[in-house]
Amino acid sequence: MTHDGGAPAAGTVTGQWWDSAVIYQVYPRSFADGNGDGVGDLAGLAARLPYIASLGVDGIWMTPFQPSPQVDQGYDVSDYCGVDPLFGTMAEFDALLELAHSLGLRILLDVVPNHCSSAHPLFQQALAAGPGSPERELFHFVEGRSSGPDSVSDLPPNNWQSVFGGRAWSRATPESDTDTQWYLHLFSPGQPDWNWRNPAVGDYFEGVLRFWFDKGVDGLRIDVAHALFKADGLPDAPSATAVVDGLRSNPLVSDQEDVHEVYRRWRTLAEKYQPHRLLVGEVNLEPARAARYTRADEMHQAFAFAFVKLGWDPAAWASVGTELEAARQLHGAAPSWALENHDIVRSVTRFGGGDLGARRARAAVLALLGLPGAAYIYQGQELGLPEVDVPVDARVDPMWARGGITRDGARVPIPWTASPPLHHGFSSVPSAAAPWLPQPAGWGSYAVETQQQDPGSMLALVSAAVGLRRRLWDEGVFTADDGGSWRVEDGNLLVCQRSPRFLVAVAMGTEPVRLPAGTVLATAAPLETEGWLQPDNAAWVLR
Repeated sequence: MTHDGGAPAAGTVTGQWWDSAVIYQVYPRSFADGNGDGVGDLAGLAARLPYIASLGVDGIWMTPFQPSPQVDQGYDVSDYCGVDPLFGTMAEFDALLELAHSLGLRILLDVVPNHCSSAHPLFQQALAAGPGSPERELFHFVEGRSSGPDSVSDLPPNNWQSVFGGRAWSRATPESDTDTQWYLHLFSPGQPDWNWRNPAVGDYFEGVLRFWFDKGVDGLRIDVAHALFKADGLPDAPSATAVVDGLRSNPLVSDQEDVHEVYRRWRTLAEKYQPHRLLVGEVNLEPARAARYTRADEMHQAFAFAFVKLGWDPAAWASVGTELEAARQLHGAAPSWALENHDIVRSVTRFGGGDLGARRARAAVLALLGLPGAAYIYQGQELGLPEVDVPVDARVDPMWARGGITRDGARVPIPWTASPPLHHGFSSVPSAAAPWLPQPAGWGSYAVETQQQDPGSMLALVSAAVGLRRRLWDEGVFTADDGGSWRVEDGNLLVCQRSPRFLVAVAMGTEPVRLPAGTVLATAAPLETEGWLQPDNAAWVLR
């Protein structure tokens, strides 16, 4: 990144810490392996925390490490208040939390309230208790339909489809002649949905939140936050297509009005702690609907899903940005920006792959860090990692087995060293087992140690941009009240005017374009001609 040395005028930072935050998402099983079993763990993460702190970020979001059969890599939780031995012990988590705080890093954990594991004790008790029992009222156990007078409950209760492919219902005890009920699972059969219309479920999860908040965890990322409640009576959906679009194709399984009361209750709880705890929602809805989850008495943030999967299209960026700004003006919470996470194709590949995709990913991450609101960076994004074509026989994502879609390519363990030993530094124990997902040939060319020595690397760009972002907040150029006015200028120059003083420009065309007037504070790649932004480059401009 290049930048000008001029200092903006001083000002005052207002609002909560998360208004300006950059959060680094850690997928623990692919971050660092501390015991040599081929799976990343808490010990490995603790050893690498200084690296995360060196990026200048404000905190980390950890995907699930709680006890789980690992059907869906931890999103099938069997104990919400524990640590899976695969990742370590609670003592190790406590030490990790203390170390993170000593380094100035806050810790956000994943909570999965829509569903649990079929191995969860409460679900196992429900299976054993049988039809009509209060234990089954914690989940969606219902009788199915019948194909004929002699076939009782041999068909699912409705036509709902699973996100992972296939029907969203399984028989509770298929071998039984007396227990003919089915249970709902919007994801895999190993992930039964909780019945949030039962108040006992809400009480249970309040206990889960209190457990982690009492430990000192700084906030929670809420998985599938818009689901929870299903339409009364569980009627058929308008269509029986697969819901790989994040549940949007079935309006009966998410975004029910009742769900907002859950987050009002959680917000009240979060604000009983000092400092207040952060609530971030995975709300995969259109901006106007998603923003309703960030009203003043609900969650603090919701990921800008309309933005996270965009391709390299200036009109689409401007359209989505305008929608998100309208939602912010209506409900008050700025978008939480991200271009990558553990569920989607990495941006280098999404933006064209190879050198082209790499240039665009650099420009995109610089743009992201200049937008108004919090920003989330997924591990390896700061290294410019591309999506990996994981060999078919090595894929473990349940979406692959059921729906023919794999997310494994964004989850391959990251490279720390250029040399192959210890799987490019992923493991810290000699003779370590192979990583749970194979690293491809040439993976070491993206290594942290190499990029730390290269001032032109993606890692250097991200670190410098995070630092400059912090300075602009400290000096009052960035404020919590900033919005975003989006436009596409001649030559496909995308502009987000954050405030009268600051704008982000991204050249998304095929020819160099004239930069708006002002002082260029940063660019994703050095300018080839002063005042002109070459294709696939981005700039921060102070006016």
